[in-house]
Amino acid sequence: MPTEIEKMKSWNELHSDRYRPLDSNLTDTKPLVIDTDANPQDILECAVQRLRASSDLLQTLYCLCFKHADVEDIPHITHALYLLTKDGCDLLQVAQQKMLSWKAPA
Repeated sequence: MPTEIEKMKSWNELHSDRYRPLDSNLTDTKPLVIDTDANPQDILECAVQRLRASSDLLQTLYCLCFKHADVEDIPHITHALYLLTKDGCDLLQVAQQKMLSWKAPA
């Protein structure tokens, strides 16, 4: 009878092409993945959503005065910006790959 680890390795081998881990994962098991078989438009929309949130946050920061800001806020904000931007770029890359290999119906 296979152990849980053996089952997970087997599952990962079967799905390694379909599920691409996000580069922002900081763990060994990579729990956050992109389903590369998803509709490319849906993948693109997820990318746009994250990049727009990142852009909006940067716009807000640009307009703010930091006189009363806490120094600890800066790493929190940059971490959020990193995650949103990195995940958005990973999603864009998958959407681009899917769209470049897409064939129009005959």
